[in-house]
Amino acid sequence: MWAHRLGRILVALLAVAGVVLMGTGITRLPARPPQPSGVPHRAETTPGLPPLPRAVPVELRIPTIGVAAPLVAVAADDAGALEVPPLDRPGVAGWYRPGVSPGETGNAVLVGHVDTRSGPAVFFDLGRLRPGDTVHIARKDASLVRFTVDAVRAYPKDRFPTDLVYGPSGAAGLRLVTCGGRFDRDSGGYVDNVIVFATRTP
Repeated sequence: MWAHRLGRILVALLAVAGVVLMGTGITRLPARPPQPSGVPHRAETTPGLPPLPRAVPVELRIPTIGVAAPLVAVAADDAGALEVPPLDRPGVAGWYRPGVSPGETGNAVLVGHVDTRSGPAVFFDLGRLRPGDTVHIARKDASLVRFTVDAVRAYPKDRFPTDLVYGPSGAAGLRLVTCGGRFDRDSGGYVDNVIVFATRTP
């Protein structure tokens, strides 16, 4: 009981202290043509499940962790860093518009804050996902795309796995990216990125 209460107090103190996911703190865009690499995933989209045409994703739902979030398009800023949704909208996630849309062949990338000054944000519980959990994305063409989690991993920010996130794929894949690990007060951000790898399933 005391440990649980202490944990809640620490979360509250961090929020008051201004723990935020900085706008340039998620990742960098790939600086070279990405190459395939070896994260666990299904080799190809389920047979009989053809890739979908491009369509703007509008909502993200992750039942296991209670996420139901609108999606906004993001790209890169002038410094080449991936944009994120505005901090005053912590419940919103971003879709990397220059990449594929969810359901197309390739890896669709979604990003979101883990927390803000006001408390937990849309991807606060992303690290709780496990292989077999499902992610659903509603698209503007009225289709609903279902993905199944293959792996959840944390990487130091200075060793972000660009190839695994942005790299080519023969399947309709999904990458969910946020911050995690230890909070570094000197830099004002978290030291790791938490990444969920998922593949489209019926």
